[in-house]
Amino acid sequence: MRILALDYGERRVGVAVSDPTGVFAQPLEIIESKSREGHLKRIRELVQDYEVTRIVVGLPLHMDGRAGPEVEAVRHFGAMVAHRTDRPVDYLDERWTTVEAERALRTAGVRGSRKRAHLDSMAATLLLRTYLARGVA
Repeated sequence: MRILALDYGERRVGVAVSDPTGVFAQPLEIIESKSREGHLKRIRELVQDYEVTRIVVGLPLHMDGRAGPEVEAVRHFGAMVAHRTDRPVDYLDERWTTVEAERALRTAGVRGSRKRAHLDSMAATLLLRTYLARGVA
């Protein structure tokens, strides 16, 4: 039962995947595209290649827990992912994932352009770890 996690951005989508048992999370890739269609095409390929059964998308709530316009955009994207992949999509609060990802990369000594290249997939990995730890699936 593999789960795919997505850290959505208009230009880049960070991707992480669980192991087949749904216990461990690992960064997979960053999908860079100028179009949502490009993102969706690659996500569909990953779902098929990794035999994904469920998808979790990070929900960018404000620090006080309010939902802004970004949340609506992410929910719309998640609905399109569900439609294109025919997989259930869950949402999980991602308020701290980017901060934690930056801290983890800094601790590992990753800086500059290498840091930017890994940040989104690391954020997706942290999102997936949280999701798996909660036993949501």
